Amino acid sequence: MRTDCSIFKFIITTLALLWALMGNLKPVWAQADTIRLTDKRLMTQVLKPGNRQYLVYFQMLKNKKNLRFWYWIRNTSIENRNGEEVFTVNQHWFGSDTLAYRSVYSVNRTADFAPLYHAETINNKTKAYNWGVDKITGADSVKDNTAKNFSLAFTQPNFNWNLDIETFEMLPLAAGKTFAINFYDAGLQPPAYMLYKVIGSDLLSTLNNDRVDCWKLFTEGDSQGKHYTQTFWISKKGHEFLKEEDTFDGGYRYKIKLPLMTPDLMKRFKQ
Repeated sequence: MRTDCSIFKFIITTLALLWALMGNLKPVWAQADTIRLTDKRLMTQVLKPGNRQYLVYFQMLKNKKNLRFWYWIRNTSIENRNGEEVFTVNQHWFGSDTLAYRSVYSVNRTADFAPLYHAETINNKTKAYNWGVDKITGADSVKDNTAKNFSLAFTQPNFNWNLDIETFEMLPLAAGKTFAINFYDAGLQPPAYMLYKVIGSDLLSTLNNDRVDCWKLFTEGDSQGKHYTQTFWISKKGHEFLKEEDTFDGGYRYKIKLPLMTPDLMKRFKQ
């Protein structure tokens, strides 16, 4: 598992496709709420513009004296693009050295969160895509785009997996709900429905021991004979993604949303 999660996501996507082809998901799908772009079931009105910062850390249990850290900044804005209202999400990922840094820029319609554009810059190499309901292609207008020749047709519209945090905040979460979401990680293939189940509630303790009532959203699977789980805590009142806990063979990973008093690093950079 790489710290940028691309390999982890690719494995999950591949497994989900195989299970679907084998028919193993049919009994679960029958009980799941399928989140489709055409149904507009995401509550886009609850996705709040603003800056979100996360501490991300993981540990391999064979090396308990070592923790690896990331610092994520995700800024969401509502803008106008070619006469259409859109969400823009700017991400900056910081690690222990400059090679760990990445920037991500995504554009989605506010009406249904349909992806329109996505770009990532890692190690000074940019991959940029124009994203439609029936295909994704490399953006030929972006200079030095290493994905300019990429093209993949879709059988149906999908959601940007790189924006899973934002997507989870817009789900109509409720007790006992299971959601099937057609996610795609740009540049990989193919898109696949992923299953997420609400497994209950939990009270998270925050500053001053304030307690926030959250839904717990859960997914799991097997990769190369090894089991993994992912659990997400989303507040019931504010629809905030507050915490994530991942377990996998030989280790674990956490994402923790930082309080609003956390200094905005991007403002520092602009000074």
